[in-house]
Amino acid sequence: MKFMKEKKKTTLRIVENDPWLEPNEKDLLRRYNRYTSRLAEISQSSGSLLDFANGHRWYGFNYSGEDKGWWFREWLPGAIEVYLFGDFNDWNKKQLSLTKDRNGNWSLFLPDSIYGERLAHGSKVKMLVRGDNGWHERIPAYIRRVIQHEETKNYNGQFWNPPAPFDWGDDRFVAGDLRSLFIYEAHVGMAQEREGMGTYLEFIENVLPHIKDLGYNAIQLMAVAEHPYYGSFGYHVSNFYAPSSKFGTPEELKLLVKTAHEKGIAVIMDVVHSHYVKNLHEGLNELDGTDSLYSPGGEAGNHPHWDSKLFDYSKGGVQHFLLSNLKYWMEEFHFDGFRFDGVTSMAFYHHGYTEFDDRSKYFNDEVNENALLYLTLANRLIHEHNPSAVTIAEDVSGMPGMCVPIGDGGIGFDYRLAMAEPDFWIRILKEQHDDEWNIHQMWDIMTNRLPGIGTIAYCESHDQALVGDKTLAFRLMDKEMYFNMDRASQSVVIDRGMALHKMIRLFTISLGGDAYLNFMGNEFGHPEWIDFPREGNGWSYAHARRQWSLATNGFLRYSLLNDFDRDMIHLIKKYRVLEMGYAWNLLMDDRNKTIVFNHDDLVFVFNWHPQNSVPDYAIEVPFPGRYKMLITTDSVKYGGPGRLNEKAISFSYPHDFEGNVRKHYMQVYNVNRCATIYKRMKG
Repeated sequence: MKFMKEKKKTTLRIVENDPWLEPNEKDLLRRYNRYTSRLAEISQSSGSLLDFANGHRWYGFNYSGEDKGWWFREWLPGAIEVYLFGDFNDWNKKQLSLTKDRNGNWSLFLPDSIYGERLAHGSKVKMLVRGDNGWHERIPAYIRRVIQHEETKNYNGQFWNPPAPFDWGDDRFVAGDLRSLFIYEAHVGMAQEREGMGTYLEFIENVLPHIKDLGYNAIQLMAVAEHPYYGSFGYHVSNFYAPSSKFGTPEELKLLVKTAHEKGIAVIMDVVHSHYVKNLHEGLNELDGTDSLYSPGGEAGNHPHWDSKLFDYSKGGVQHFLLSNLKYWMEEFHFDGFRFDGVTSMAFYHHGYTEFDDRSKYFNDEVNENALLYLTLANRLIHEHNPSAVTIAEDVSGMPGMCVPIGDGGIGFDYRLAMAEPDFWIRILKEQHDDEWNIHQMWDIMTNRLPGIGTIAYCESHDQALVGDKTLAFRLMDKEMYFNMDRASQSVVIDRGMALHKMIRLFTISLGGDAYLNFMGNEFGHPEWIDFPREGNGWSYAHARRQWSLATNGFLRYSLLNDFDRDMIHLIKKYRVLEMGYAWNLLMDDRNKTIVFNHDDLVFVFNWHPQNSVPDYAIEVPFPGRYKMLITTDSVKYGGPGRLNEKAISFSYPHDFEGNVRKHYMQVYNVNRCATIYKRMKG
């Protein structure tokens, strides 16, 4: 477990392990002790953190067998009057009045004797709230399903109570069984090939088998919680407890998770607790008539860059809402963990819009310590509820302790995204020709991480696939992809692009971290960017989809890139490369732009030079013996020119240096724009 029984500390292991933090030990101790104090408060008032995070079992609609009826509750301390209405009472807005208690909770009981048949599964419901901002029809905060009227585009909550509970069967998937994570980032809505919005069921049928075949063992699922604007990519959430009805029903999402588990694939939710949508009628904004229910009041409650609302993490009611939200997704939908979006924005009042060039910037008044407290509580809750769960921080700041266990003085995430890696690939592809690439800089970017800090390596995610940016494939091959990706065409642009696309991916997964992530379609160089339907493109779905047929079309080169990605993932998984930690650098050859390194008895040779191919090239090997080729980007089956004899065996030979130092070498054909992995043969 990542957590332990906390007590007040005077020293922290995070400081013992990183002397760079010694000047700020008091700051870290203060944060840790603040966390333990808050945890003690929660335990005293609620019994435990797990019990505290049960808001979904009390707010919203919850059935009472003892009372024989449904209770409806909502936290609206600033409201003056509150009513519940819907089709179950013929849309009579002021018939059913809620009662307020001293804690700002409003409640209403709907007895079976009156509403047992009228309040049916799928009934449309809303609240009518009078507050300082007047009368407004609102969606309950804890509603579990929200639908949009096709003609009016208005949203309604739905009373969701299927006649039979979802059958999870013997679903006992344990994410902790995964020795290392190979994450396939996906968006259900654009996971279909047809022009339109994809569904959970289509994802099950068409995409899960593809992910399984490629060898990825985790899905990072985007846009799960309901969001009004499809083009927000799911990052402007309106209804935190409602799976997006754009893609199907809650039961169909559960079936997706269950089916993934049956295939040995974990499902990680991309959760957005960094901000929420401004929309007054769909979301949380001014829900009780004030601007300070879930947000800080006034301008402090607005995100200056994202046109959205911020959470006030200092409030117990907000902590209760968000922590319960995490437990809800784990309990009800069996999610295996969370990727927390916008952690940098949460952690700083400037939301990350600065250069993190000085240690003091992690401990000054710009740090939102209430957000850090919430994130620490969140990690404690997640790992206490499911010790094998995975938590990932999208943090570009490098905040100390982000991926350090809570008991050691950290925030408790399992992994951080290596956001500098895709930025690096974009920068050199934009600004330099590959004969200008600095191999020492390439090595440093991939290996610049602290020991013991779980890091997810990736060369591109959804960020690089959006309109306004470009995928690696499009940066490398641009418009040539539309004309010369058939196998019969001859194009130096395509040849270069194919070679570097494979090399960049293999280099990143081999060196960049302890886990690996890829965005769907990028594995085979999907040629289209992502552009959601909008007025500027005539509300077209042409670019909001993935053309999976490209990856299986034997006449096109996309299938060759797909085959390489599959074999790369299976090889890295088979030899547990991600579990080996840092690679050992064996050679940096500037003249030939060649990097050689090893993980145990696997030897990786990367020749980044545009022209230089060197026969009988001597490279150091970690152990004497015979070495065979496991995989090479030069192979014809991956779209390479096929210059290497893939069945050749290389024999090592000793070389003695002064001081009785003996090293072992082997000779290889070091061809340009090529990466090859060799393995020592047993016996």
